Amino acid sequence: MRMSVRLNLPLEADSVPTVRRLLRCALNLLHVDRQSGADLEIALTEACANVVKHAAGADKFEVRLDVGEDHCAIDVLDNGSGFDAAAVPAAPAADSDRGRGLFLIRALGENVRLQSTPRSGSLIHFEKSFA
Repeated sequence: MRMSVRLNLPLEADSVPTVRRLLRCALNLLHVDRQSGADLEIALTEACANVVKHAAGADKFEVRLDVGEDHCAIDVLDNGSGFDAAAVPAAPAADSDRGRGLFLIRALGENVRLQSTPRSGSLIHFEKSFA
């Protein structure tokens, strides 16, 4: 079985838990193991929170979930002003309370990809294979 969902959401904090609950329901329906599910929920939450907080000029964002019995792929896209993906550090500074979102996504996900085009928006893509 496979579930694919495409959501267009308002750029507001209340959208984040809504997407997380939807992912949790899909993972439960497909009997994905708890640890993989928890990793995906955290990564998705961080990706969506980053968009809500940092997507300057955006008024909405899109989440694409593709969940199968042994694999999940997630895209989080916005139509904001973009950012310099090459300038994102691999790990947050020890004395900073910022920069942990992408670090967590990279640590919990697989095939993580960041794309951003000035004035055209950004994409965060990540995947996870299940045991």
